[in-house]
Amino acid sequence: MSSKPSPGWPPLTRHPLQRIESPSRTASILLHSTGLAAFAYAFRYLIINPNRINDSYGWHFQYLTIIGLALATTTFTLGLLSDLLLSRSLFAAKNALALASTPLAILVSLLYWGLRAIDERLVLPDWAPLIDPFADMCFHAFPALLLFVDCMLFSPPWDVGGAGVAALTGAFTIGYWVWVDRCYAENGFYPYPIFDEVGHRGRVGLFGMSALVMGLSTVGLRWMYRVLNGEESEMAWKKNVHELGEGMPQRKKK
Repeated sequence: MSSKPSPGWPPLTRHPLQRIESPSRTASILLHSTGLAAFAYAFRYLIINPNRINDSYGWHFQYLTIIGLALATTTFTLGLLSDLLLSRSLFAAKNALALASTPLAILVSLLYWGLRAIDERLVLPDWAPLIDPFADMCFHAFPALLLFVDCMLFSPPWDVGGAGVAALTGAFTIGYWVWVDRCYAENGFYPYPIFDEVGHRGRVGLFGMSALVMGLSTVGLRWMYRVLNGEESEMAWKKNVHELGEGMPQRKKK
């Protein structure tokens, strides 16, 4: 039996479970351009509205929010370049970075809005001016929302196991903890008031909880992807990619 490319899915181009074509110069480029515009607005806001953090050690990268924003910006920059150049290698790099940037953006949104609902002084110091509402969304809502849409509709399923998730979240949590303590040693204050409020043991618990939430976000995103887009055996996927099998691989809905 002769082997021929599927008319519905060009092999080596698009995963059969990916909902919308990407990289592409249509919907995908619109999503990534919109995201980068929002992220650029957020960074510009930091520059034109300076406060004591601007002159402190670590600048605004002391904040988990800004680290997450930088990762989201890098992810969407790779996505936009892959759309413009129709590059599969840049698309793959975007998807790899999204393994970290998407769960982190969700963690930032959950922590910020959750703690602010309890007491905004836990996340906003007394000396900090009120954030413009649109800028607040660009910092604490749009990265999670746009990365979620990119993950669910414009990306293939993530290929990462439990050990990979644990290693990623553990390494990131420890790295941020070391970084925050370094900034505290230089500046004499923590970026978030809650770090002072809870003390050392409280910070241990807070960082541990954050790592757990980030890991659960990754697992939850993988589960939601299967619910929305279906599921396919890894063996069937590899066979279709490497052997250019006949016809579109069938989705198996849960």
